[in-house]
Formats: sequence, C-alpha cells, structure tokens
Amino acid sequence: MRWRTAPEGAAGAQIGFLLLRIALAVVIFPHGAQKVFGWFGGAGFDATLDFFGTSFGVPAPVTMAVMAAELLGPPLLLLGLLTRLAALGIAAVMVGAIAMVHLPNGFFMDWQNTGAGEGYEYHLLALGIALALVAGGSGRFGLDERRRRRRAQRRS
Repeated sequence: MRWRTAPEGAAGAQIGFLLLRIALAVVIFPHGAQKVFGWFGGAGFDATLDFFGTSFGVPAPVTMAVMAAELLGPPLLLLGLLTRLAALGIAAVMVGAIAMVHLPNGFFMDWQNTGAGEGYEYHLLALGIALALVAGGSGRFGLDERRRRRRAQRRS
C-alpha cells in the first residue's frame, strides 16, 4: 500500500494539512527546547534525563527519543519533510504523557491550579493532530509531496 496525501484537487484539505503542521510544530517545539536546552523555563538535557528516570522509571534512550521527537519533529513538520515519521513520534510522546502522567488527573487542564496536576485534554488534542498528519501526510505544500512528485517523474 502506497501512502499518498489528499487529492490535489482538494485545496481546502491541502491548506488544512499545512495549518495542522504549523500548529503542531509551534505548540510542540517549546516543550522540546525546554527539555534539551532549558529554554522557556525548562530543566535542560541532564535534568530531564534524571527526572524521567527517577520519577517515571523511563530509560535514558527512551527519554532521548522523547526529546528528539519534540525538538526535531517540529522543524520537520514545518518543512513537510518526513511528516508522517515526525508526527508519529509526537503521537507516541502524547500517548506516553497521557498514560504515565495526565490520565489520573482527569480530562481538563487545571486553570486554577487547585488539583494534583494537569489533565490530558491538551495531549489528546495534540495526539489527534499528529494522527491526522500520520494519515494524511504533509499535503501539497510540503517537501514530502515534492519529493514524491520528482520520484514519479523520474519513473515515467
């Protein structure tokens, strides 16, 4: 089975894929930058490795995969390059975050800071966007589609 994007004639779908890629990239990148560089009030690489290991029992290679998905996935999404792989990595991170941290806190975010922690609504939304991109690809406005077209031209 060959993966393809939505039909070229579906202009709204093509713009939709672009908007989904941009939104997910903009929302996820700061989380990766927090974990890797300590930007945006984050802990940085070593502290993140330690925290994931001691708090959740996550092995260092898995923690590094999480950091890679959140830091490298967004630029790939913006370019529409390796879109399905980048979105799948982000989707896996969201499933892990829901299952390991946020599910016990309920659905809603804790806007009043009164509960034990944040719910999983944000993660579910990011997961939905990521899965839409896994299913649909980059769309016409991504480098994946340009690469596919060039390969098709070379074959014919």
